[in-house]
Order: sequence, then C-alpha cells, then structure tokens
Amino acid sequence: GPLPPLLLVWALAACAAQASEITFELPDNAKQCFYEEIAQGTKCTLEFQVITGGHYDVDCRLEDPDGIVLYKEMKKQYDSFTFTASRNGTYKFCFSNEFSTFTHKTVYFDFQVGEDPPLFPSENRVTALTQMESACVSIHEALKSVIDYQTHFRLREAQGRSRAEDLNTRVAYWSIGEAIILLVVSIGQVFLLKSFFSDKRTTTSRVGS
Repeated sequence: GPLPPLLLVWALAACAAQASEITFELPDNAKQCFYEEIAQGTKCTLEFQVITGGHYDVDCRLEDPDGIVLYKEMKKQYDSFTFTASRNGTYKFCFSNEFSTFTHKTVYFDFQVGEDPPLFPSENRVTALTQMESACVSIHEALKSVIDYQTHFRLREAQGRSRAEDLNTRVAYWSIGEAIILLVVSIGQVFLLKSFFSDKRTTTSRVGS
C-alpha cells in the first residue's frame, strides 16, 4: 500500500540535494584534499569545523577546475562558504595541518551541492497545494532544521568532550608533578634535618672532649 505521510517525508528527506558529510583525522604536517564534480550554475556550500586537536584550527582552500582560488582561510576553527559554480568541472577543496608539528586534528565538513528538489513534483504548478501536501512540506522543512541542529549539537558536544578530556589530562599530569615535588621536598627536608642534627652531635662531642 502507499506510504504513510510521515514515512513519505522521511523517505524524501533522504533524497535531498547531493551532500557530503565527513569527519576525518588530519595528522600533523599533513594535507587532505577532496574533489567534487559540479555543473555550471550550481549553488554549493562548504561548511567545516575542527572538533579536536591543538588550538582547534586548520587551513582551508577551495579551487575551481582552472585552479582559481575561490576560498582560502588560514588557521580557522570553523567557517561556511557559499558559491555558485562558474563552469563545469572538478572542484577541489583541501584541509591543511602542515603548520602543526606534533598535533593531529579531527575535522568535520559538510559540502552541499545544489538545492533541495521540490518535495512534490506538483509544487511548481499553478494551483495551490492540498492541505496534506502543505503539511508534508512543513514537516519536511522542520525535519531538515532538526537534522541541522542535531549535527551542530553533536559537534559542540564532541568538541566540549575533547576539551574536558584534555583539561583532565593536564590536571592529572599537574597532580603527579605536584606529588613528585612534594615527595622530593619531604625527602630533602629529612636529609637536611638529619645532617643538621648529625653535625650538632659532632660539634657537641668535640666540645666535650
């Protein structure tokens, strides 16, 4: 039988505009590039965010098929860039961590190509949508907003967890260092007092003689 309206919305939401969402590891002194075939006149959006590593920054560069730089930013934590393809061909965008000598990064990006197609083929018709179609369109838009909010919430949660774990590691190392210093100071005080009383006894013995 036909799909219920809500299931139909979920199914159509999965068939939206072409998009690539990837989270990947970017080692220190490394560069990672991705390629996308885009038709002329297509509107595209590149959004990225560094989730873990160092100062949470990365270099990003976007080039068209002729090698012309459309977007270039250095040491950015997150950003979003929208452009319209000027010609057909393969577009390249790269993330670089070459400025970091020992810290690897975890980077998330979402590269969306084109706009969402109409939920119903009849949306562009002259006549108005039915009440059921209008409700499905509203639900569809709400679901897309929910997905975007959930994605950004997960990214913030992952970044917050990384910061907390990093802080916890630093506190643990600091505590260990303090314990070692306290132990060294205590042992030093014991030897110092022992040496002091030993010298005092030696001096007393000499005076008595």
